[in-house]
Amino acid sequence: METNKKMDLNNKAYYNNREVSWVAFNYRVIEESMDMKNPLLERLKFLAIASSNLDEFFMVRVAGLKDQVKLNFTERENKTQMTPTEQLIAIDEKNRENVRIQYKQYHKLLKELESFQVFFKTPDELSAENYEFIKQKFEFEILPTLTPLGIDAYRPFPKLTNKSLNIFVDVKDATGAKKSAIVQIPALLNRIIEIKDDQRRVYVLLEDIITHFIGRLFAGYEILRTFTFRITRNADLTIHEDGAEDLLIEIEKFLKKRKSGAAVRLEIDVRHDPTINGSFLTQELDIEERDIYKIDGPLDLTMLFQLAGMIGKKYPQLEFKPFEAAPPLALKEQNVYQTAKERDVFFHHPYESFQPIVDFIKEAAEDPNTLAIKQTLYRVSSDSPIIEALKHAAESGKQVTVLVELKARFDEENNVHWAKMLEEAGCHVIYGMTHLKTHSKITLVIKRENEELVPYVHLGTGNYNDKTAKIYTDMGIITTNKEIGQDAMNFFNYLSGYSEKPEYKKLHVAPFEIRDEFLDHIDQEIASHQANGNGLIIAKMNSLTDKAVIKKLFEASQAGVKVNLIIRGICCLKPGIPGVSENIRVISIVGRFLEHSRIYYFYHNGEERMYLSSADMMTRNMIKRVEILFPVLDEVIVTRLKDILALQLNDNLKAREQTNEGVYEYVRNDLEPTNSQEKLVQEAEQYKRSLVKKEVEPPRPMMSKRARLFDRVRARIRRN
Repeated sequence: METNKKMDLNNKAYYNNREVSWVAFNYRVIEESMDMKNPLLERLKFLAIASSNLDEFFMVRVAGLKDQVKLNFTERENKTQMTPTEQLIAIDEKNRENVRIQYKQYHKLLKELESFQVFFKTPDELSAENYEFIKQKFEFEILPTLTPLGIDAYRPFPKLTNKSLNIFVDVKDATGAKKSAIVQIPALLNRIIEIKDDQRRVYVLLEDIITHFIGRLFAGYEILRTFTFRITRNADLTIHEDGAEDLLIEIEKFLKKRKSGAAVRLEIDVRHDPTINGSFLTQELDIEERDIYKIDGPLDLTMLFQLAGMIGKKYPQLEFKPFEAAPPLALKEQNVYQTAKERDVFFHHPYESFQPIVDFIKEAAEDPNTLAIKQTLYRVSSDSPIIEALKHAAESGKQVTVLVELKARFDEENNVHWAKMLEEAGCHVIYGMTHLKTHSKITLVIKRENEELVPYVHLGTGNYNDKTAKIYTDMGIITTNKEIGQDAMNFFNYLSGYSEKPEYKKLHVAPFEIRDEFLDHIDQEIASHQANGNGLIIAKMNSLTDKAVIKKLFEASQAGVKVNLIIRGICCLKPGIPGVSENIRVISIVGRFLEHSRIYYFYHNGEERMYLSSADMMTRNMIKRVEILFPVLDEVIVTRLKDILALQLNDNLKAREQTNEGVYEYVRNDLEPTNSQEKLVQEAEQYKRSLVKKEVEPPRPMMSKRARLFDRVRARIRRN
């Protein structure tokens, strides 16, 4: 332990900056567009995902840093000791390289599409027949929707909405006087125009069509130049919760302000004129030179989702083979309530269907023995069957309490809509807690069975969203454990009424309690290792940022505990540093599905502790949110989770490992090539086939062939 005393665990060299780590994660998303094992249209989608990610990053994280700079806030963040200005500079340096690579890939993938007779053209490149088609389309479908906005003393610079596409136009009249105007591209028109051309598929972008015919909007003027631009605005404005008589009304006011927040980024399409500098726009938008991104290609590559959808209808082989989730293994074709009375029921989405979770609510709504349903909702789909079930339950006289988190970023409008609908149906709707987001995923159903009240509790790592459950990896458990049932009742009573925070028996609830639990378990693992020499911690999450937890993991590493972290996104911990984190390994898996489940495992000399949670090891999750960490009590489920962790730790196709310099490199080893996500898809498909064959005991490699995989992985970890 002498080393422990000498090392300063606050040394900034041991940490990654949160924002720079996020930019590195977005590069890993872009990197998926380069993986030839991904179908061509899926590679295009990864470019779209990277653009969508980056928009939110600028609207929230970059906007927050810029606000700090404007307020002359120079305090250094607590890990890498960077000031807000230094963070902005570091983000800019790495992100510009990301964007350059992203657009290089965009052009490369468009060339690959040409081998399938798919072409992107500008109006100038079209045949006479196709040109006439888009000319007619412009005259009769596009032109009537356009409004030129002149800029002069009588017509001030327009308030352009966040993320909208616009065309800047410089014109000259007959006297030689120069003027400027802006044409906003209508958001409700399809951005990609398809032209039927015999065996070929030809596409033209809406902004290119408008730009080509823009003279029709400025009769009598000469068009000097045009360029497309896009503004990203601060979308993380303050919601004034204190003193608000009705948070729902306050959120609606906030949503109106978001569209016109301060500009944080200006993107300019310089395909047709690389000399454009946007100087006039920088003055009007009050931004700096470093806030301008000159793009060699169309702005906002999220339009590639639309393109992939259009092409995929004709070329399905260019997308991932369609996958339909298997029935949950734990149900064995039984009713979820019947099974839950016998044992805890485990769900692993998207490999296993989300439908039983929907049915869990629907059946509760229809069962006359159901007395009450209580649920937290953070993000739900636009046509959620769960919302419909809750409304039906309330309308049939059941007590329905729903916590709709109105502060779920970028889902506020959707959640306001659902809150109103649920209230109209007779549900008791609460909006969360002041200054805390309720991010926990929990449902409580109370039934009367044989003159006894039985609580059924669903706890999960992901949202009650039937759409994202098909593309996010998440986990959940339904249990009738009496202590968890009592904890769930206390949890909802605490949220809906006035009482001190309950003393929970099984659940651990943030703020604060989850972090305390993590720190205690790491301390226990250190003590166990010192006594037995076999310490092991495995944690899977989206992001790791909390300094107190990171320092404790450093202490565990220094004591000799082996720490394996599976972290998709931000990781502020640097592994592999001699004397500090040499016993810590960090991998990130980016693939077909968004890794979203949170699993926490502590070996404790064989007295294993396994947890699932809605929370990452992030300060915001553990201090600023209402989250739930719940234990996995069923040994069969613990075994399945260990198998899943082992499979991911063996991934050497989609996993990247972080070096001690904070750089991610593809895992390279001599193990059998393993794509953990694809392996789980294959197993789900095999299980479905076995059900069709009516096999008595359906084969499941997860439960048989890999039964000792975790032990082998643990042994390898100890050797290394």
